[in-house]
Amino acid sequence: MEVVVRGLLHPESRRCLAAFRALVARVAEMSSAALAPDQVWRLLLALRRHVRESAELPQGLGLSLDPDGQPVVTRAADPLALVGAASDGAWFARSPVSAAGAELLDLYLPMAFASPARPLTVAHLGQSLDGRIATVQGASRYVNGPENLLHLHRMRALCDAVVVGAGTVECDDPRLTTRQVAGPNPVRVVLDPRRRLAAGCGVFQDRAAPTWLICDQGLAERQGPGCARVIGAPCDAGVFDLAAVLAQLRARGCAGVFVEGGGLTVSAFLEQKRLDRLQITIAPLIIGSGRPGITLPPVRDLDQGLRPRCRRYVLGEDVLFECRLGD
Repeated sequence: MEVVVRGLLHPESRRCLAAFRALVARVAEMSSAALAPDQVWRLLLALRRHVRESAELPQGLGLSLDPDGQPVVTRAADPLALVGAASDGAWFARSPVSAAGAELLDLYLPMAFASPARPLTVAHLGQSLDGRIATVQGASRYVNGPENLLHLHRMRALCDAVVVGAGTVECDDPRLTTRQVAGPNPVRVVLDPRRRLAAGCGVFQDRAAPTWLICDQGLAERQGPGCARVIGAPCDAGVFDLAAVLAQLRARGCAGVFVEGGGLTVSAFLEQKRLDRLQITIAPLIIGSGRPGITLPPVRDLDQGLRPRCRRYVLGEDVLFECRLGD
């Protein structure tokens, strides 16, 4: 864009014009350079904040960078918007986007857009080639490579609540925070229907993020454990009504829910049809025995199995399959 001015200008006008020309030059520079992954990540975090703080949202929003390189959320029709994003995860770019940056937009826009009007529940499992998530004894560090761990931290940063089962806490004692990426820690939710977990588990003691323990509603009057908030939910023979669990979370402001494991918990969400998306990251590893990933009731014929639409993403040596279940 070229700025042409004729005639004499007042000194103050000249200063304003110089600033405007600098802005135009900066916008032109940003428009010509491909958006790098770190810039796309900052745009996604800004979008997440904007969506969570807005009472009403249009179907689409624009993402841009100001002259200092800081992310800005604007109208999708704004000509200065570098990326236009729709609430269903579709997007278009007015500026070049690096291949890695485009994958970030594809993979993470839906969770960044999660809102009360458009809640989203995504589950993830990391497994070996032969479908194992851990050894028989429960050792799972690490089935997948560091790129998948980075992916988990990104999903935590964009969701409102990260959900795990009691078995995952018992075996791995995970922190469930966003140590590897910029972004907020989510609420940590532990599903422990019978309240079998000890109060000494890290998530109940470290105060790194709010922690909620969901148990059978008949056990919800007991205090603790540690600093955790206790929430009761309907439970039958140790199996939660997950529609009721999600209703509890959404009533407390958690529109974006990320179910991080383990296999029994993810399988229960899948069996009860409570997932919008399922992510399975497969590592080039054969364990030969151990704890399985997805376990569902048996079917007689293959056409009774699930064959969802999916996309593939390469994470180092691993491959992530993202399956769309809600449409």
